[in-house]
Amino acid sequence: MLRKKVLGLGVLGVWWITMPLAAAAQQPGKVYRIGVLSLTAFDGTTLAKVMAEGLDRRGYVVGRNIVIEDRFADGRVDRLPALAAELVSLKVDVIVAGAAVAIRAAHNATNTIPIVMAFSGEDPVKSGFVASLGRPGGNVTGVTAVARDLAPKTLELLRDAVPGIARVAVLTNPARPEHAEYLRFVRAVRPQGMQLQVLEAAGPDQYEAAFAAMTQQRAEGVVIFGDVMFTRDSPQLAELARRHALPSAYLHRAFVVAGGLMTYGPDLRQLLDLATDYVDKILKGAKPSALPVQQPTAFKLVINARTAQAIGLAIPHALLVRADEVIR
Repeated sequence: MLRKKVLGLGVLGVWWITMPLAAAAQQPGKVYRIGVLSLTAFDGTTLAKVMAEGLDRRGYVVGRNIVIEDRFADGRVDRLPALAAELVSLKVDVIVAGAAVAIRAAHNATNTIPIVMAFSGEDPVKSGFVASLGRPGGNVTGVTAVARDLAPKTLELLRDAVPGIARVAVLTNPARPEHAEYLRFVRAVRPQGMQLQVLEAAGPDQYEAAFAAMTQQRAEGVVIFGDVMFTRDSPQLAELARRHALPSAYLHRAFVVAGGLMTYGPDLRQLLDLATDYVDKILKGAKPSALPVQQPTAFKLVINARTAQAIGLAIPHALLVRADEVIR
């Protein structure tokens, strides 16, 4: 399991790392307890590790003046409520939650312990996490990146990668009500002349049938809507897209690393750095209700040139030079 490779500890263990003291942060002798609640690993690492690195740069040292209580659900959404309850019982000073399902579990578990959203693909206002982006008003703040707003850009980039593309499959998760909203939005702003073929998959056992239907309907490419399940299953989805020779696009870099054609989405490292800033501010006395929810300002286009070659696609040079990263 990836997290075990990174941390070398059990899923529910306390993560201690001894490092030289970087700088004084907070009250002398005070040890802060940070709860980290996450569903999956991302981009080759874990939320707990990235938070520890970010806090270290701000003068907090794991094992010296902070303890990180890492609760990792290993891709199982059903485990999140119990893990969130564990963090509350430990009376952590702040909970950092990654992905909307983890944020919801933490929010349901406590209305007093500060919660920092590391990233959320859902609108935190519509989800009930905060009263408004500017004035959260409760115990939740942090960073959000609403996936709906990125879908039209993803369609445009897929058209740039496959000039003349006319039929694009869209893979949605029927268990996510907001995907219907995303779809209405995308239909209203899709590139002129582009037809959308909507397929659903509520679980991994439905992926094969969805991609077979894409081929039967002569789709020329596929855009996958942002979803924590789809992110978790990036390797399987990328392999299916390659097998069906479909140029594919998603939001997170993990998909293109797994063999998908391209991704366009927020720079997760930037989002996590913003979230770490909020953890620091809260430990220094700031109230989450007074910290506005932040949105990403940096987005990255990543293209897998090996995948393009494997499916017989020549990516236009003009698009390659626009990419932030090309995997060759």
